[in-house]
Amino acid sequence: MTRIATRDGVAYDVHDVGRGTPLVLLHGFAGSSRTWSTVADDLGAGRRLLLVDLLGHGGSDAPAPARHDIARQAADIGWLIDGLADGQADVVGYSFGARVALRLAIDAPELVGRLVLESPSSGVADHAARATRVEADERWAALLEEGDLGAFHDAWEAQPLFASRAALATDVRAALRDEHLAASGRGLAASLRGAGQGTMDPLHDGLPGVRAPTLVITGALDAVGRERGAEAASLIPDARAVVLEDAGHAPHLEQPEAFVRITNEFLAEPTRGET
Repeated sequence: MTRIATRDGVAYDVHDVGRGTPLVLLHGFAGSSRTWSTVADDLGAGRRLLLVDLLGHGGSDAPAPARHDIARQAADIGWLIDGLADGQADVVGYSFGARVALRLAIDAPELVGRLVLESPSSGVADHAARATRVEADERWAALLEEGDLGAFHDAWEAQPLFASRAALATDVRAALRDEHLAASGRGLAASLRGAGQGTMDPLHDGLPGVRAPTLVITGALDAVGRERGAEAASLIPDARAVVLEDAGHAPHLEQPEAFVRITNEFLAEPTRGET
């Protein structure tokens, strides 16, 4: 594990393992680099993995909410890529991490080689819907600040979005719970307030400018995620969308073999201009 301070002193935990073409992995909300433990070895074969704990998560700093802004975190990831990966890396982002990855691909396209978005969202464009989302996130943040992460985990996982996780193996579900219980309630609350879908600037207008070859992966059991993923894929030039059967919001957990196979095949394709 490497602890790296950005230019303004905010520090990220980055797990830097392996050698080869750099691949950055960005986890979802309430997760950490541990999110990728079931697929990292297979995704990382012949590659250098940079598994980043986003702000408020894992071992990374949890500054004030404004510092969690998606654009600022994307700039941080770009800074890490520039310094650790000689200026370019392939990027895989899941859910919250996919929003950061998308913003990076929009703002600094030269830093992203190939882009994999798992259950992404481009944000909320409608003002009323954004306000509603901010209110919902504030309720979650208040629960997190009470400090009972077990209660947070149970309530979070009870959302319809995650219903398909009931079919996960017992050890995978236990690992997910342990990850949530090890989190910082204060850090997660700051993340929701500073980087939630209602707070972030919507990304829709920037998607046509994404230059990286892009793969969007969603689960067939995640109706909302399928719609959001299809929307993103329709706006990104030449993006490819894949829907995995028997998977919900987290295909890398629910169908790990299929997720790894599809992702590795995509990452191995030649980039434009290569033979």
